[in-house]
Amino acid sequence: MFPSSTPDTGRDPWPDQSPGGPPSAPRPGDDEERAERGGPRRARRDGEPARRPPAEPGDEKGEEVTPPVEVRRPLALSVAGFAALLGTGLVLAAQTSGPGHRLPFTIVVLSVQLLSVLAWTMAARPPALAVVAAVSAVAAVTADTLAVQTDVARLMPLVQVLLVGLVAAVLGQLVRRVDRVRVTDSLRGTALIVAGVVAFGTLIVLSRIPAGTQTMTVCLTAAGVALTVARATDAFAAWPRLAPQVPRGAAGVVGGAMVGTLVSALLGSYLVTPFTPTRAAIMGLVAAVAAVLADLAVGYAEAGRLMAGEQPTMWVARHMQGPLAGFALAAPAAYAMCKLVL
Repeated sequence: MFPSSTPDTGRDPWPDQSPGGPPSAPRPGDDEERAERGGPRRARRDGEPARRPPAEPGDEKGEEVTPPVEVRRPLALSVAGFAALLGTGLVLAAQTSGPGHRLPFTIVVLSVQLLSVLAWTMAARPPALAVVAAVSAVAAVTADTLAVQTDVARLMPLVQVLLVGLVAAVLGQLVRRVDRVRVTDSLRGTALIVAGVVAFGTLIVLSRIPAGTQTMTVCLTAAGVALTVARATDAFAAWPRLAPQVPRGAAGVVGGAMVGTLVSALLGSYLVTPFTPTRAAIMGLVAAVAAVLADLAVGYAEAGRLMAGEQPTMWVARHMQGPLAGFALAAPAAYAMCKLVL
């Protein structure tokens, strides 16, 4: 008995074959269309990625170039003037310090510390801002008091104040749930605020060391000149740009450090032993480089906050924090140079 249907029953017809009929003849335009599509189609094996047609030159889009931030000349000159005034005030106040007569210099240092607390907290806006500001102010007063009243002039009491203040600031941020979420992200900013405030107390300790006042004169002058020259240079020639989002140039940073070192070497030639132009140049170089790098780091931090979408607040405080950070880092650098070089 033969089957009622042929073996080909149930099979799908070929693409070019109509069901139940002979294969259709190729159409006239099939060969040209296949040639335009890149030749005959090849069967793809299992696991082999599909080929993509090559992109045409017109489809490639160039990377979007971010326009650099505009350098505002009046603002740069204003910051340079503030750095010059701050450095002059600290240097002149250091000359009034003497055995049994350190209150005027301490008041000046405390004023700078409170100004730093205002500028840094309003610019960074850490969680529990009022708590961080209060802890930093208390740490400043405690550090200055210990720097004046300890029997031996040393930095260990200031380090202890720094650790206690940092722990107190973090614990204050953990009280509320809203602030607790941001503690990890803002830990570095909180530590820099407390550390920067306590660092100014190093100047009071330095004033109690032999040749400490002269060291402050050399290092603070170098830092002030470096910051002033760097900002003034950016007002006229912010080139080459270090980053498109930061309105600073390498010429100002390098030139400020060089001019600050030169001024410190000139001061060393007028000071008495153990100061020499070489020693003063080394001390001034370290202080100037520390100051301009701290100022530059503040600019990068501010640009990062703006790129993250944070709204800027109190533009005066934001632009004061650069010179304040520069002198805050120059203070412990001056203390280290006094111990290592002299």
